[in-house]
Amino acid sequence: MNTVPSLEDLGDLNAKSVLLRADFNVPISNGEITDDLRIRAALPTIKWLLDAGASVTVCTHLGRPKGVPDPAFSVDPVRAKLAELVPEVALLDNLRFDPGETANDPAFVAKLIEGHDVYVNDAFGASHRSHASVVGPPQYLPSAAGRLLHREVEVLNAMREKPRRPFVAVMGGSKVSDKLAVIEALLDSVDSLIVGGGMCFTFLKAKGHSVGSSLCEDDMVETCRRLLAGPKTIHLPYDITALGPGGKLFDPSAGGDVRQIGANVPDGWMGVDIGPGSAAAFGDVIMEAGTVLWNGPMGVFEDPRFGGGTGAVAAAMAETRAFTIVGGGDSAAAAKQFKVDKDMDHVSTGGGASLELIEKGDLPGLEALRGAPNGQ
Repeated sequence: MNTVPSLEDLGDLNAKSVLLRADFNVPISNGEITDDLRIRAALPTIKWLLDAGASVTVCTHLGRPKGVPDPAFSVDPVRAKLAELVPEVALLDNLRFDPGETANDPAFVAKLIEGHDVYVNDAFGASHRSHASVVGPPQYLPSAAGRLLHREVEVLNAMREKPRRPFVAVMGGSKVSDKLAVIEALLDSVDSLIVGGGMCFTFLKAKGHSVGSSLCEDDMVETCRRLLAGPKTIHLPYDITALGPGGKLFDPSAGGDVRQIGANVPDGWMGVDIGPGSAAAFGDVIMEAGTVLWNGPMGVFEDPRFGGGTGAVAAAMAETRAFTIVGGGDSAAAAKQFKVDKDMDHVSTGGGASLELIEKGDLPGLEALRGAPNGQ
């Protein structure tokens, strides 16, 4: 279903003009790019197109300007980095400087594709959005997925359809409600699910545990109870790292004890990480897996006091023989912080896009490519 045209399907590109939609939404501080991974990730596609004799114009969004030019979201640093890496390539202004981008305005699409013969989408991280630059050009131009987009689709589809078993999903993050649809989709295919992060407290409450001042969505407790009663094993932490009354995240000087406790969090205490016993148990499950998807940290890992659980999961992901997939976003940041990103088989470049593809089996950007004049 998700087969999309590849670069090879575009035919002879000699002297053709290619519009390449990339995701160069990179972190910039004081006018300097602090992590150019997304730019480098697009280089295989860019170089393939140049080697095929095409001229390449790249377009990208950067940040969230409100549909008007804003110097704070200038792509000039990206343009400078591109000029250093592939000087033959042109880069358009930030797509979101024009309100037509997010509104999917046909007039903006027409302006984008003017003078171009072919369209290539290599922006997996934006392909879950029905924006003009994502879904517009394939209506008019022969189109294909770039190498990065193709790899994302290939890996995530294989994980959904034919994972090496046991297939384990590790889910963290703050809220069950944010990931409920993904969790339900995964429970159809995984052998077991590991739940950590803030969302674990709603599950723990559903099992009758006290959660103190921990993050908990009371309106999701019944849903968690239903999921726990299902046929698939859901692993929950049985010990917690908790912050006592008066304590503040990211501020050790504020006081408040940090303790390892069981699965019941006392009143006034806040659970902020899985405990060491649970971290070891989760690691054992990961080590025995055939495929592991990790999406979401096990605790507030940005505060060094509460990074133990996430660090332990990261270490297990690096050591296991399983095929390992990191679902972008905070998990990718955690993998990088704990220096295991290079040990993963696949780190997704799009957190929201990867979750939507897992949940729904398709994305607007992929559907658009399949509907192109040369589509499948």
